Amino acid sequence: MPIPRRRASRWLAAAFFLPTALSLYSAHAGNYPDHPIKLVAPYPPGGQTDIVARIVATELSRELAQPVVVENRSGANGLLGHTLVANAKADGYTLLLGNSAMLAVTVHMMKDMPYDPQKSFAPIAVVGGGPYVLEVKDSLPVNSVAQLLDYARQHPGTLNFGLGGYGSLPHLLSEQIQYQAKLKWLTVNYKGAGPMLVDLLGGQTDFTIDNLSSSYEYIKSKRVRALAVSDRSDLLPEVPTFEQAGLKGISARSWHGVLAPAGTPAAIVQTLNQAITRSLARPEVVAKLKDAGVDTLGGTPERFAQLISSENQRWAQVVDETGATLE
Repeated sequence: MPIPRRRASRWLAAAFFLPTALSLYSAHAGNYPDHPIKLVAPYPPGGQTDIVARIVATELSRELAQPVVVENRSGANGLLGHTLVANAKADGYTLLLGNSAMLAVTVHMMKDMPYDPQKSFAPIAVVGGGPYVLEVKDSLPVNSVAQLLDYARQHPGTLNFGLGGYGSLPHLLSEQIQYQAKLKWLTVNYKGAGPMLVDLLGGQTDFTIDNLSSSYEYIKSKRVRALAVSDRSDLLPEVPTFEQAGLKGISARSWHGVLAPAGTPAAIVQTLNQAITRSLARPEVVAKLKDAGVDTLGGTPERFAQLISSENQRWAQVVDETGATLE
């Protein structure tokens, strides 16, 4: 009995599309990756983000048996690199080492943000994070946060605060402290933490809030003086936290994580997450990240998405409370 023409057409269509569908599924789930991957570091070489990106890239290359190449795409304090990945093809071959500032802070201080941190990316895994340190130049006659704030009140308009970039967590922490202490100081914005630290060491800048990893060697050599850390740190166990130093309710940790463009297939996200998870379980990788000032975190893509969401809620409230802007 002959097959009806309409049914035959459906069978032929199914026979044509089935191999294509299976091929696409296999490419997404089984053959990935089959060529080199690019990991975008949205800051210049030499900084903490770049160092962490290169550690991650080395480990992913080993886990996935494909080269993972770090591409530094700096500009606009990290905005350029984050935007580039947000607009990239969602095939798992362009990844981002994103951070807390550009995924949870700047978005609440900038009009016409070119991406949505909660919609433009597929979170893969948190790599790790670390505290910030409030530090002063060695010649400033203060030894505690309370003394620094008293000095600022007694010498209005004379203290300058060195900032490694507007829209960063140190920027918001500085705004929180000023708001809570009911005072204002002069903020000097630099093109990155590196130039700012040069001036702090040279005495042109009076004090700053910086990644502990960047300043640790200068603190230990007593070229600058640490007054408080934004969260407990094994590197400086003797230094009080912001909370312990009298800055009630003020705390923070920076964090870095790997993300892909939104729409990246779930199978690829899981493959990458599992590779990063295996890497973060190795003691030598933990040690390398520790040397870079980063405590390993890890976790599922869902955990990373929850972190981004909760941090956005938190810092949006701080921006609203303090009126912090990018100006």
